[in-house]
Amino acid sequence: MHTVALHLAPVLAAEKSKVPFYVAGGALVLWALLVSLGLGMRKPDFPSNLPGQRTVSAITAVLVLAAVSTAVITSGSPAKPAVASAAPQASTAAEAPAAATATSEAATSTTGSAPAPATTTTQPAAPAAAVSTKLALAADPGAQLLYNSKQLSAKAGTVTIDFTNASPLEHNLTIAQGSTVLGATPTFTGGAKGLTVKLKPGTYTFYCSVPGHRQAGMEGTLSVS
Repeated sequence: MHTVALHLAPVLAAEKSKVPFYVAGGALVLWALLVSLGLGMRKPDFPSNLPGQRTVSAITAVLVLAAVSTAVITSGSPAKPAVASAAPQASTAAEAPAAATATSEAATSTTGSAPAPATTTTQPAAPAAAVSTKLALAADPGAQLLYNSKQLSAKAGTVTIDFTNASPLEHNLTIAQGSTVLGATPTFTGGAKGLTVKLKPGTYTFYCSVPGHRQAGMEGTLSVS
């Protein structure tokens, strides 16, 4: 019986369906029906001798072994297609990044290299226009020690004061902040002189520096903002 199984195994292993199992199982079923119904019921003493018993046992054993062998072999064969089907999937998954890379390279070759990012150049801010203020101031033409105004105002920057002296007395215009003199016109009579100074925001004093004139009231305040 072992020899029969060895001879049947290659044939059964080559089969990819369960047909061998169905054949072997059908043969076993037919043999059982024949022995039990066909011969056993008609001949109560079947098998009647020892050689007949051995023959029936041998045929039964061969059919049982064939049915078991085909059942084992055919039940293990479907595992191979699963592996084979898994391989294309793995191959497809591996090919996906390569396809994406090829598509990206094709797009790059079609459109050309990406343009370099634009460089933004920041232009330096233009310097603010210099502020220039022009003022007019005059000495009292009637020989009084006074200016025609005691309050002047200007914007920070360059301040120009046109000083007119129509008085018979000599006068000048002096600008100071505290005890610091920032500028002064010459002392003169009959005419006009200009005084230009650069001033920051603050409060300044203008006056006539001829001895005794400031003390007599010839002074005023210049406010710069």
